[in-house]
Amino acid sequence: MESAKPGKKKGIKRILFAFYYSSKGICAACRGEAAFRLELLLFLVLAPAGYYLGETGIEKALLIGSLFIVLIVEILNSAIESVVDRIGEEFHQLSGQAKDMGSGAVLISLVFVSVTWLLVLLT
Repeated sequence: MESAKPGKKKGIKRILFAFYYSSKGICAACRGEAAFRLELLLFLVLAPAGYYLGETGIEKALLIGSLFIVLIVEILNSAIESVVDRIGEEFHQLSGQAKDMGSGAVLISLVFVSVTWLLVLLT
């Protein structure tokens, strides 16, 4: 069995620190990303609607879960943009491509929400 590295948290302390750093990431997204704030607002409006409009547990999970996916993908996209910007401000084709791909992932997640809500609510 491998021992933990010196200075590494273990047990419940590790879980608490992970929760703390995750919360910092979500707060950073709220403070610094207008798109995340808008998507969070839409989530806060649509999640209760999804709960009430879904007739079964599976429908409710699909309606609400698809909204969570948008938030997750937006945070990942923001992380990609931050790393690319940290590396350098000058234009590089791969940097632009990375940012475009992250943005494309957000678009796909929004299409997924639309398709999911249409299929669940219209069938």
